[in-house]
Amino acid sequence: MSSEYQDKKLALVLGATGGIGGAVARKLQARGWTIRALNRNAAKASASGQGFEWVQGDAMNPADVRKAAEGAALIVHAVNPPGYRDWEKLVLPMLDNTIAAARAAGARILLPGTVYNFGPDVFPVVTEDTPQHPVTKKGKIRVEMEKRLKAVSETGTDVIVVRAGDFFGPGATSNSWFSAAFATPGKPVGTIRNPALPGIGHHWAYLPDVAETMVQLIERAERLPAFACYHMNGFWDGDGRQMAEAVRRVTGGKAKIGRFPWFIVPLLAPFMTLMREMKEMRYLWKTPLRMKNDGLVTELGTEPHTPIDEAVRTTLIAQGSLPEMRETTVPLAKAEKAR
Repeated sequence: MSSEYQDKKLALVLGATGGIGGAVARKLQARGWTIRALNRNAAKASASGQGFEWVQGDAMNPADVRKAAEGAALIVHAVNPPGYRDWEKLVLPMLDNTIAAARAAGARILLPGTVYNFGPDVFPVVTEDTPQHPVTKKGKIRVEMEKRLKAVSETGTDVIVVRAGDFFGPGATSNSWFSAAFATPGKPVGTIRNPALPGIGHHWAYLPDVAETMVQLIERAERLPAFACYHMNGFWDGDGRQMAEAVRRVTGGKAKIGRFPWFIVPLLAPFMTLMREMKEMRYLWKTPLRMKNDGLVTELGTEPHTPIDEAVRTTLIAQGSLPEMRETTVPLAKAEKAR
């Protein structure tokens, strides 16, 4: 499918209204791809004016996905159930629909991966080949997703998986860790509630950098293995304070850094989906997990990396927590190197 893949330049994006799906779609579009986006309310989505070809349909409906994938060379599987409800029941059927559609269309699949695949038994440093022993329901489902993609890659459908840390950036969901702890969307930053324990590192991933990484891999697709999996280094907060300090710098240096109120999470978990997610993933804030990006650097030469203060500033402006023209009163620190 080599020459055909390069000539088609049509990508079906599932989850184009989400953070990573939208970021990848825009990057691909800027590189000359036609973007087709499946949405349950295509008329409303088309009002965004992004120039995508919006088609009506549901990622849970195999016929809708297969029809939308006709003529596509790439399917970006960045879709999640609405509001993350019934995640454990719907995620695998949606992926199966993508796999079936990709096989029918002869398309490659791109999956945004996570750190959830790994359990504390292999911390603190993991590679793409580190054994996966997840300790959460979400982690076990993530492992199963990749197993299914690995299996289909052995039958002629190529796959790219990019694993990254916690997303932040323009378009990130309002229930992201950044929004929940560091800056509430639509409100100026007052107190920064840092979830990290002192000295415990944490992995972050800036959405535009993740999208750029994915698109660069897509552009090299013909030289990649059938199942191509890569880790991003992203922004590594080595001592658990660097993200909080970056937010404080960018907002003028006056915000206070406090502790995240972990005690309320188990109390609210029975009633709130977000709190249940936080409770399940707390282990990633207690023990450092760092993904090595050697394989990615070998392939790309370098990992796309936006300086942390610039990334935080853009994120805060996008979510309405920092007026675009506001000047900071504290000089921005030099960007931390990716390594």
